[in-house]
Amino acid sequence: MTITKTLLAGVAGLALSAVAAAADPALIYDLGGKFDKSFNEAAFHGAEKWKAETGGTYKELEMQSEAQREQALRRLAETGANPIVMTGFAFGDVLNKVAPDYKDTKFVIVDTVVDQPNVQSVVFTEEQGSYLAGVLAAMASKTGTVGFVGGMDIPLIHKFECGYAEGFKSVKPDGKVLVNYTGTTPAAWNDPVKGGELAKAQKSQGADVIYAAAGGTGIGVLQAAADEGILSVGVDSNQNHLHPGKVLTSMIKRVDNSVYEAFKAGADVKPGTRVMDLASDGVGVAIDDNNKALITPEMTKAVEEATAKIKSGEVKVHDYMSDNTCPAS
Repeated sequence: MTITKTLLAGVAGLALSAVAAAADPALIYDLGGKFDKSFNEAAFHGAEKWKAETGGTYKELEMQSEAQREQALRRLAETGANPIVMTGFAFGDVLNKVAPDYKDTKFVIVDTVVDQPNVQSVVFTEEQGSYLAGVLAAMASKTGTVGFVGGMDIPLIHKFECGYAEGFKSVKPDGKVLVNYTGTTPAAWNDPVKGGELAKAQKSQGADVIYAAAGGTGIGVLQAAADEGILSVGVDSNQNHLHPGKVLTSMIKRVDNSVYEAFKAGADVKPGTRVMDLASDGVGVAIDDNNKALITPEMTKAVEEATAKIKSGEVKVHDYMSDNTCPAS
């Protein structure tokens, strides 16, 4: 039997759940919170899957501000947690500084590369999954205009935008993709009101399918799209259930798998860079009971064909991180 207890945080505002065993794994969520119904929540589900299968327990921590990143990492390392998994590129610089101080601790970072001998970096080919979402958006759109609402204006989110635009243009080369970002600071991930406003503005310009790659902000985009009678595309987690019949699909990043596998490996996590792509089911689009009425056989066939071509290399989806351009935009 495992015993879970709460440790008082040594840093004001840090909520750390811990267990008695010193070598338990740990998970730090990025700003936006554990239950953002998107990126962080996917990580949580991966940890919970590991817990359900093994009966083990893990430490978890939710930050309240940017200033807590280094404190959070050091605090967990001092408790003996191993491995320590963190969600979000924003941990990159801090981890590069902290990892050398805890050589016997394995760290796993999702969404960026940190070149340290005790760090596993997990990156996704978001452009590939977004391409498939773009194909579906093009086939579902009646106006020939779709939208994209990104969270923080950073290269990583441009990968989503560009892949989406490329997939859309592969079906509707003369179509239009409207693009907005909600900000340039981490607050951009948690502003559903602004997300909803941008969705309504895009709808007024003709968009009838809007893809939200914006963390918690995206919840406002999906809500506004449903209220306005247009379709949306969810991200990271399967968000189809949030508005059944009104979310066209969700571009899934298997963050849950990356956390689950890191926890399963424990202190034996293999350092280096791990790429989770379409071929390894690291990304994809969700079709379930909540959206199947929106997906025609022709759309299913188009996605299957695009998937096969991407996996085989016949279609090479542009990666914004390679040269910071969006050819399809």
